Amino acid sequence: MVLRPHLRRRPSTTTTPPEVAPPAPDPDGADRGSGGNRVGAVHRLGALAVAAVIAVFGILGFVDGLDFFSTEGERILGLSSNGLLSTISVVTAAVLVVAALRGPRIASTVMIVVGVLFLVSALANLAVLRTDYNILAFRFPNVVFSVVAGLVLLVLGAYGRISGNLPPDSPYARRTAAEADDDPAAEFPSTPEEFAAERAMREAEVAVVQHVATADQRRRVAAMAEHTRRQDRRRVWMSFDEAAGGRSLTS
Repeated sequence: MVLRPHLRRRPSTTTTPPEVAPPAPDPDGADRGSGGNRVGAVHRLGALAVAAVIAVFGILGFVDGLDFFSTEGERILGLSSNGLLSTISVVTAAVLVVAALRGPRIASTVMIVVGVLFLVSALANLAVLRTDYNILAFRFPNVVFSVVAGLVLLVLGAYGRISGNLPPDSPYARRTAAEADDDPAAEFPSTPEEFAAERAMREAEVAVVQHVATADQRRRVAAMAEHTRRQDRRRVWMSFDEAAGGRSLTS
């Protein structure tokens, strides 16, 4: 019996479309669940709240027309202030607002830095109280306020970020190697070398099926057959390339 030409099976020439890697997660933690959103909200709202308090203090100093470099100062909301301190307060509030608008990660960093500066300012001005070097017109209540404000900024800025045991949904939590391997995104190639390895892997597997594979391709496909996960199979393939490169360097 003669097979008709149109009934003969021909090897498939259809190529598999390249896989598209999923979008990278939001660096501010938007894709890390409700915990990431909560941490980000604390950073943004915390920066805005502290900025509001400082801005009111600074603006009231401008309204009262305080002397810029007076070392005595005038009473504003129970604290002492002069024109220079009012200016610094408004600028600090503006920096916190801009940081909150830029993103929670930036807001967190800025709050930590500003918090440290508040604590340093409290100690420095405590040393020059009632002297001619008291250019910010500080009194003891100002020192207490600076310490409290600095600690509040540090706590809010470090919330969900600086800890020995961060929750897994925190945008600042570092994943372990096992968690990284379980990440579905790890299955997809992400570098030019990995994309090239994926193409070579498909060509080798097709060549083995069609019985036209080289000895090297058969060895690689046999080694990959021991693994089921895509990233592991790709890692095995690339290990052959690394071994071949090492031999060429030593030869």
